Amino acid sequence: MKIILAVNSMQSGGAERVASTLVNAWAARGDSVTLVATFSGRGECFFPLAENVKLVYLADRVSGAKKGIASYIARFKAFRALVRETKPDVIVSFLTSVNISTIVASRGLGVPHVASEHSNPLADGRSAFWRLLCRLVYPKANAVTLLTQDVTAAFSKRVPGIKNLVVLPNPVPDELLLMKRQPLESGSRKRIIALGRLHELKQFDVLINAFSMLAARFPDWDLWIWGEGAERASLEALIASRSLAGRVFLPGRTSTPWDEMARSQAFVLSSRYEGLPMALMEGMALGLPCVSFDCPSGPKELTRDGRDGVLLPPGDAQSLSRALSDLLADEHESEAYGRRAAQSIRERYSLQRVLHQWDELFARLGVKRAMSR
Repeated sequence: MKIILAVNSMQSGGAERVASTLVNAWAARGDSVTLVATFSGRGECFFPLAENVKLVYLADRVSGAKKGIASYIARFKAFRALVRETKPDVIVSFLTSVNISTIVASRGLGVPHVASEHSNPLADGRSAFWRLLCRLVYPKANAVTLLTQDVTAAFSKRVPGIKNLVVLPNPVPDELLLMKRQPLESGSRKRIIALGRLHELKQFDVLINAFSMLAARFPDWDLWIWGEGAERASLEALIASRSLAGRVFLPGRTSTPWDEMARSQAFVLSSRYEGLPMALMEGMALGLPCVSFDCPSGPKELTRDGRDGVLLPPGDAQSLSRALSDLLADEHESEAYGRRAAQSIRERYSLQRVLHQWDELFARLGVKRAMSR
């Protein structure tokens, strides 16, 4: 089977991580895969790709220094030419802007197109313009995928006429499921970990405030927040104002997030909203006890309504501090949460299980060779 997967860039990010996981898995089983970075410059490929995955930057196919609408038109033409050259059996696109662009660019070429949302389309703050474009363009795709069941009814009302609206979660890579948490060495400090862009939607300020309420009670615990972004300066100022230097760390981006999780003893998701948060899924898969705000959407489904992780009212720093205190103080309950989380994630979100769901969707769209493999 020939697959084109289009995503905005291959820099660090949850959708990009999922893209790399899927294209590597498809290539490993013998599919011909072209990964297209559409509307960014060349940049960097943050995630490792298999040798037989062809990575194409549309920027390399656009001659001249075009800007504005001319740049978009040139990239539309370049993507359309790439589809003609590649002759794929199916096109998959990630993220709203890329979905819109590639649906329009590939119209009339006779290739089934799957547009995938990788955030919560009801809570991600998209403008009226983008909501209108989704309403007009998404019904032209052969299928649209969402990450969680709880947004499907409202989204189908917002965007009527979609031919196939399917829930297709992110997969957990096999490599992660083979990893083990590292035992804590005697005398070592314990870590609470969080990962994500240093952006206001992640609410790391709320997490830091919550940690400040328990830091004195748990002097052997630290908070590590991995990521980079525009909120760094304000978060550093907050850490200083709470006298948490040496207890709260902002070490920047990491290319080995699973290793950092494996060295930690608890995970926190403090976001205002998510799609299906990969960091929470990965922390659970590693057996970390996890605490998460019940934000739209994802944490409720991942934790099975709080059975496999602590689920809290969104944005409440005091509730977060109390929940973390209870978890840090009760090692037995903490380990129980971790065991349930690891088992549940492995059963529901393994790579092979999610690949099978993709194959079922491809078959529904007439890409029969997917099922024959």
